[in-house]
Amino acid sequence: MGIFNILRRKKVDDEDARRAQLLRAGRITEGTIFDVATDESGTIMHIFFNYSISGVEYESSQALNQDQHLRQSDYVPGARIVVRFQPQQPGNAVVV
Repeated sequence: MGIFNILRRKKVDDEDARRAQLLRAGRITEGTIFDVATDESGTIMHIFFNYSISGVEYESSQALNQDQHLRQSDYVPGARIVVRFQPQQPGNAVVV
């Protein structure tokens, strides 16, 4: 069983790696922010957005990264956003 454990591929669940892969190779579409979650000071921490691929509506959410925190005004409800998604799994998406 030892050799099996060595050869077995370990699945990495790393949000940064997923985001980097989508930013590098994901297809682009447009979406809209429909809600946000803020901290006690009113800073936007998490966004909720929707987008459409081939006539199918998707909803997703993501925590803002450091660069996105610097552009808070880009992520208000109703704002149009750029979304990158995985063509084989369109529900896998990130906001640029």
